[in-house]
Amino acid sequence: MKKLLSRIKAKRKPIALSLLIGFVAIQVFRPAKNQSSQPSGHEVTKVFPVPDDVMTLLKASCYDCHSNNTVYPWYSNLQPVAWWLANHVSEGKRALNFDELETYPPNRMFKRLGDIQKEVREDEMPLSSYTLIHRYAILNDTQKRSLMDWAAAAQETMKAKYPAESLKMPPRKPKPE
Repeated sequence: MKKLLSRIKAKRKPIALSLLIGFVAIQVFRPAKNQSSQPSGHEVTKVFPVPDDVMTLLKASCYDCHSNNTVYPWYSNLQPVAWWLANHVSEGKRALNFDELETYPPNRMFKRLGDIQKEVREDEMPLSSYTLIHRYAILNDTQKRSLMDWAAAAQETMKAKYPAESLKMPPRKPKPE
């Protein structure tokens, strides 16, 4: 039994050293940060009026993943966390980018406003993995209602401005088998 334990301990050192070297080596490879020094000129405020309280909520709970400017925590400088965050932000911006909202076609903009209402109502946004560390981003019921009411009002503005057909998403093409 002692020999077996001795062999296991002897094998752990090279494995631990290899893991340490690997961890240090991956620190060299860094993804680009989502930080823009200039406003895009296509922000949500160019399309819809955004009350100050709603803008505060958007910036606190949404903008890190859904804008062109992420405020990065200290641990974002460590790999593989930085890769995970970069992927997360990229996916978030692909779904909805408040800094580029004006460039969206009406049907996509309308859909995203509906998505905001649904995901906030169902506690899907902000993500629990985000609010676990960013406690200030947790929305209470009043804040949720403010966001949902704002998004619903924005949709009503669009309904008055655009023909109904232009606000519908085209049917998805079936995936080839």
